[in-house]
Amino acid sequence: MASTSACPVPHEQRPQEEFQQLCASWFFTWPTTSQRSLDQALLISWLGIMPITMIVASGSWLLRNDLPRLLAAGAVSALVLPMLLLVRQWLGWSYVHKRLLSEQVEYEESGWYDGQVWEKPLAWRQRDLLMARHEVRPILGRLARAMAWTAGLMLIGASLCQAL
Repeated sequence: MASTSACPVPHEQRPQEEFQQLCASWFFTWPTTSQRSLDQALLISWLGIMPITMIVASGSWLLRNDLPRLLAAGAVSALVLPMLLLVRQWLGWSYVHKRLLSEQVEYEESGWYDGQVWEKPLAWRQRDLLMARHEVRPILGRLARAMAWTAGLMLIGASLCQAL
């Protein structure tokens, strides 16, 4: 079993450190505690972008005189921002999840051109597997549920715009 000092992987490129960096990030902490905290952050982003999407939607000749369709179009188009935020979070957390589950760590010593691979010791693999299963997987589940809800709301809203 290799010790931490024998590990050639730079500290900031170790999967556990990447996990800690995401946990310390303001943006990536949204889904870490609960579904409710993620939903609140997404609702705030949706409400924050809504005035802009309403202004853009009011530029349409067809919607300008049809207030219900204007509101529906603005609300649906405002869902794009929360969806983009969710996709970005999914990419970050799934990358860390993949690195935690891997038996090897790919790293760069000084730049993109000198990539190396280091085999994780058994103790690291066990710890990383626990982190992936009990810390990151629930986060990915919350993000998947939020993306499903957002996509569903977009579809419902788009069909509502057509029906009005």
